[in-house]
Amino acid sequence: MPNILVVGSLNADLVVRTPRFPKPGETISGEDLQTLPGGKGANQAVAAARQGANVSMLGRVGKDNFGPLLLNSLQSNHVDTSLVREDDSATGTAIIIVDSNGQNSIVLSAGANGRVSAADVDHVSFSDYSLLLLQLEIPIPTVLHAAQRAHESGLRVLLNPAPAQALPDELIALADFIIPNETELSLLTGQPVKDIASAEQAAMALLKRGPKNVIVTLGGNGSLLVNKEVTTHVSTYKVKVVDTTAAGDAFIGGFAFKILELESLLSEKVEEAVRYANACGALATTKFGAQPSLPTHEDAKEFLSLRGT
Repeated sequence: MPNILVVGSLNADLVVRTPRFPKPGETISGEDLQTLPGGKGANQAVAAARQGANVSMLGRVGKDNFGPLLLNSLQSNHVDTSLVREDDSATGTAIIIVDSNGQNSIVLSAGANGRVSAADVDHVSFSDYSLLLLQLEIPIPTVLHAAQRAHESGLRVLLNPAPAQALPDELIALADFIIPNETELSLLTGQPVKDIASAEQAAMALLKRGPKNVIVTLGGNGSLLVNKEVTTHVSTYKVKVVDTTAAGDAFIGGFAFKILELESLLSEKVEEAVRYANACGALATTKFGAQPSLPTHEDAKEFLSLRGT
């Protein structure tokens, strides 16, 4: 069974649904506030675990009421939390507004996530894992250190460069898979990304910075796989969208599981993993919330079977 180490963030998501996003200075009414487990790191850990991977989470939570909520959610999804430390800072939070079309607007408060350190990473035996999964809601020096440790230990590195920000070439070059969305790809390359053609051009530019595979998530337009051998557009699946929160995390968790299950870096196998990840991402948009929306392996298999793939 695939063994995945996730080094990243744990957040309490404070979510409210509204008819639309408020304008600057405007107050509008929303539905009841919900407090849900989230954070890109934790979401991706749960996403991969629900697919059947053995997953360990490394990160930090605060000594407040949110910490146990997040740990309990991970544990109930069979994610190992022995590498999550309790910190004197507040637990990270995300304030999320979801409009009537299922689109979201998010404000992050890093809290304990901002104190995940290289020393935390050095307590881990990387030989116990097959893949390292990283995002950018913890300090970049810690992300880089984890990627270096993984590379030295022969692990594959999957980097989700989110939230969007500039990154050193050294980190990008350590990625076996870098998975940005259009906004993140545009920021990393300085090129506008507005359609599949411009995404392909920007992905080729990012590939020159050293990653083995660039996989661009394009929302309703599917995904784009670019490496030295192929450039392939992989269509997505049409569903009724309820909430797009964590759709990207579902994609990444599904991809991480599938690429290890296939035990191959051949381009056709990577494309197969992207297609599977598209199904996971689509399924996540059909339910409300972050971790509550993440599909299981059985969900994804049934979804693909009904579509003849």
